[in-house]
Amino acid sequence: MSYPRLLALLALLVLALFFASLLTGVANVDPITSLRALVFGGEGPLPLVMREIRLPRALLGAMVGASLGLSGAALQGLLRNPMAEPGVIGVSASAALGAVIAIQTGFAALFTLALPAAALLGAALGVALILLLAGTGGGTLGLILAGIALSALASALTALVLNLAPNPFAANEIVFWMMGSLADRSFTHVVMAAPVMALGWLVLSRTGRGLEALTLGEDAAASMGVSLPRLRLQVVGGVAAAVGAATAVAGSVGFVGLVVPHLLRRAVGARPARLLPASALGGAALVLAADVAVRLILPDRDLKLGVVMALIGAPVFLHLIWRLRGQP
Repeated sequence: MSYPRLLALLALLVLALFFASLLTGVANVDPITSLRALVFGGEGPLPLVMREIRLPRALLGAMVGASLGLSGAALQGLLRNPMAEPGVIGVSASAALGAVIAIQTGFAALFTLALPAAALLGAALGVALILLLAGTGGGTLGLILAGIALSALASALTALVLNLAPNPFAANEIVFWMMGSLADRSFTHVVMAAPVMALGWLVLSRTGRGLEALTLGEDAAASMGVSLPRLRLQVVGGVAAAVGAATAVAGSVGFVGLVVPHLLRRAVGARPARLLPASALGGAALVLAADVAVRLILPDRDLKLGVVMALIGAPVFLHLIWRLRGQP
């Protein structure tokens, strides 16, 4: 399959799943009536449900999936490791820590955007710490080690905050947020996350040439005029913006950045520059599909998006390990 045709098919899949997300919910209303209420409004609660509940949820599903898929492809290209994913540099864990601290201290209850703002701040501080530890010229190994250290520290502090929760209600709120979800999101969350995500997408989209050169090795890439410290800074900064904003509005949603690039790599000829947009579309499709499944499998229970993604991603991860067995 040609590359343009692949992108077109992925875009159509995202569009179909976007409409499926819009039309899936507790209310048993036919699709034509739902779309008419979304476009033209009208009397009753249906226009409000379509415009203020389902539309922001579908938009965030596409945005979060695109951010995670694109970030996973960029990190796998930078580290030259198909097992890499956004959590490897600790951005998700530090964003989650910021949100958990906001819930624990009561800051999250002060205003609507307090929780995502705290998560974004946590992600920004985590990236600053990574760059301080590894340095822009510290090499790939330093970046990986700094990310592992940050992720472990943030996870430990999150567990400590959970352990010190003053009451079971606060602990439950922390646990449920960490599971990841797109429920009860509004256009306020969309407006807050969109500029930060767009900045991350823009930065990561400009790394394609450098990642292509890096497939030949660091020395060859440097001889071709690629500044490796700048490329690392671009990837880390772009991933921090995209994944930090995604975690801020949706909680912890794992495996997208690992699974999607792996599934699409062969289809794009293992070329990092082509894998970036394909993974963004594939990630959007996967998260939208999982969010639709959340509402169809157990409509009466608040099944979390992160749980469904783990159930999808873990078998794929085990399949990756199985395929790599015996390789040097």
